[in-house]
Amino acid sequence: WDMEGLEKHLPGQVKAYIANHNIKFYTIDGIKIGKEIGLGGRINTVLQSAFFKLANIIPEEHAIELMKAAAKATYGRKGDKIVQMNYDAIDAGAKQVVEVQVPESWKDCADEGLFMAHAEGGRQDVVDFVNNIQAKVNAQEGNTLPVSAFKDYVDGTTPSGSSAFEKRGIAVDIPVWQPENCIQCNRCAYVCPHAVIRPVALTEEEAAAAPEGLKTLPMTGMPQYKFAMTVSAYDCTGCGSCANVCPGKKGAKALAMENMEANAGEQKYFDYGVTLPVKEDVIAKFKETTVKGSQFKQPLLEFSGACAGCGETPYAKLITQLFGDRMYIANATGCSSIWGNSSPSTPYTVNAKGQGPAWSNSLFEDNAEFGYGMLLAQTAIRDGLKAKVEDLVANGNNEDVKAAGQEWLDTFACGATNGTATDKLVAALEACGCDKAKEILVQKDFLAKKSQWVFGGDGWAYDIGFGGVDHVLASGKDINVMVFDTEVYSNTGGQASKATPTGAIAQFAAGGKEVKKKDMASIAMSYGYVYVAQIAMGADYNQTVKAIAEAEAYPGPSLIIAYAPCINHGIKKGMSKAQTEEELAVKCGYWHLFRFNPAADNKFTLDSKLPSGDYQEFLDGEVRYNSLKRSNPAKAERLFALNEEQAKDRYAYLNKLVNLYGKDE
Repeated sequence: WDMEGLEKHLPGQVKAYIANHNIKFYTIDGIKIGKEIGLGGRINTVLQSAFFKLANIIPEEHAIELMKAAAKATYGRKGDKIVQMNYDAIDAGAKQVVEVQVPESWKDCADEGLFMAHAEGGRQDVVDFVNNIQAKVNAQEGNTLPVSAFKDYVDGTTPSGSSAFEKRGIAVDIPVWQPENCIQCNRCAYVCPHAVIRPVALTEEEAAAAPEGLKTLPMTGMPQYKFAMTVSAYDCTGCGSCANVCPGKKGAKALAMENMEANAGEQKYFDYGVTLPVKEDVIAKFKETTVKGSQFKQPLLEFSGACAGCGETPYAKLITQLFGDRMYIANATGCSSIWGNSSPSTPYTVNAKGQGPAWSNSLFEDNAEFGYGMLLAQTAIRDGLKAKVEDLVANGNNEDVKAAGQEWLDTFACGATNGTATDKLVAALEACGCDKAKEILVQKDFLAKKSQWVFGGDGWAYDIGFGGVDHVLASGKDINVMVFDTEVYSNTGGQASKATPTGAIAQFAAGGKEVKKKDMASIAMSYGYVYVAQIAMGADYNQTVKAIAEAEAYPGPSLIIAYAPCINHGIKKGMSKAQTEEELAVKCGYWHLFRFNPAADNKFTLDSKLPSGDYQEFLDGEVRYNSLKRSNPAKAERLFALNEEQAKDRYAYLNKLVNLYGKDE
């Protein structure tokens, strides 16, 4: 910020503290420098240089020499170009730091306190939580909270949807919709890690009542509606995944990454869009199990603290769009528990009916068992309710209750249809008002068939929690396990797991992993009654949503292993290209797409085409592999060749399964 920006954005308490304590105050436009040099948002080297210039711990010239030597040692494995960029960043950081002449007027600024978001409207439980706890914790005043502030949360529960009130405004650039180039495919919303870009279907009346300036198009295939793509400017992280996957028209993108502050007004269009009712006829037209149709459903995971470009959250968000209104989640400790519920912010939210994922985290090692316990508990409750409904149907006198009860019993095990039947049954029971009806209504929230999910990373599923995963899958029960496979322990900084492939460098495998990746999918398939799929969203959008829908519909255990690019991979193109990296991984044969459905005629479907990409070029595009090539070329050549050979063997094995599990006669 310049002086005008500082006056506008700095709270009075901060201004007064700086002025009254004679603090020397400096600024530097690190983002601008990073962009000019080619480092993008990576400005740590710029700021480090500015610090040593100002701190006067050692002479500036000597500090610059030492920093450049450190940059050479740290980034040398990434190539001379990266090293030179860091040299330039060091020079710029020392030269472009600017001292702010603190005005006398700052001494008299009102001690207004740090800015705290104030929530109002909406659900009272989340509003109270945000105002009484979350805002203070986020302002780093959590230590001032009395014990009594937590009396409503003594059991550890917190209201869903509190992340929507944070509006952090951390993006430098955000996507701005260019409707003239849009084909209304909804891919941008599909891949967004933070659910900040969403399509909206508007009636003529809703479009007329929208904030001035909202851009719309006639909706393709449904001319009675207007189509708009809206962006939550203050929740966006600026990763650029949306713009990168946008096909646009004739080479022109429908999304342009532009300065956030200049386009902050986009927020009002997003805020208006989320107030509009979901158009069920639009979802029915385009089908919720398609890329386009799924994105007209409300995401019930939004505005998490996941990394910009995260490879995990797009999968979880999609699952909540498909099943979130009737979903239980047991979450292993790891990245997915951190972005899933970092106190005091909860990104899992609810729909207009107050329905959303019920989420909980136990430990790292027992998550599968924890989720299994959730399933057994709800099964026991529903079995008890089933007996009571059967009694009413067989012996009751109310014909409406009997009809609704029979429909509920007929759909008892079908999650897709039992929800509607439950609504009818509840309405009939409430109208009836008899003692037996009241007894059932006490537990009405348990009537509908729930979708039980178990979330976690590869460190949990392949390693520490594998025994539990195996136990749960072997049970034969209707439970869904989702593994976000980053091929390392992501949350703890990138340690090797059994999912780490041959030749990859990670902590505890600093010289490149010598042994191949564990074949988790084949272990699960060996049971014969477990639904198993491997997916990679950026490689095949349709296969991803199809596999998730099939897994949930399968009346038994399911395992989905999802390829999830991570900052620990060191993708040279950057995390904005995470979806592209998934596509390249499948194209070259590094990752394979398939579905094993025990209930289908053709039990095994190999969705990957014959690999055609350059395998070694793919490995070279990630620092986790490339760094071994630079530090030990001979070893890298041996291990990378072995990695490729193992991938080819794996594809050949999967091809054999196509014939082995041919159509049942």
